Amino acid sequence: MDHLKLFEAYLETDKSLSTNIDKMIVELSSFKKILFLTTSNRWSGDKETPKSSLIASHVASKLKNVTIMDVSKMKIHMCEGNVSRLEGNNCGVKEALLKDKSKNPSQEHRCWASINHKDDELWKISKELFESDCVVFFASVRWGQLNAVYQELIERLTWLENRHSSLNEENILKDITAGIVIIGQNWRGSDILKVQSQVLEFFGFKKNKKLQWNWQYTSDSSD
Repeated sequence: MDHLKLFEAYLETDKSLSTNIDKMIVELSSFKKILFLTTSNRWSGDKETPKSSLIASHVASKLKNVTIMDVSKMKIHMCEGNVSRLEGNNCGVKEALLKDKSKNPSQEHRCWASINHKDDELWKISKELFESDCVVFFASVRWGQLNAVYQELIERLTWLENRHSSLNEENILKDITAGIVIIGQNWRGSDILKVQSQVLEFFGFKKNKKLQWNWQYTSDSSD
């Protein structure tokens, strides 16, 4: 079953969703290199693609310069909370530099979890991110918050924010525009969008409202 074709057929029946997507495609056409990070998941045996990932694939098919990375299929270890250690904030310090030049050619990736876990794949994301001028996160709503894969990813990227907010170093994200697409069924989509839009601002990304939106199937929270 071609889920992308089914999704594109559905777009013809949902004007609000198709309008958001069309505006997004137009806005993204001006960027040179774009990174899409999808975070929703399904059991591999279902052979089903999440709706937010279908949107990413559809948009990417209309552009020529998009890399899609499915974070749910990557080995990303949990954040170790180094920003909040008893002896003080130790997140993103120079000593946390990932010294492998093949994984960290920019020499900007600083995360203790990347050092402590040899199989950790966050470096694949940061390597691609630093080569892009735009990144868009795609995430699903689960129990009034974004899914666990997205949350784990954004926590693991805390060192990017901490470098300029707490360590008083350069904001290395200042030239990268960030977007987020949130897909939910019936609860808190607009609230989550406000929070996550602010999170991306805290990180130091450029803001673009046309690349930050949510779609919710119904406003009836009991549906």
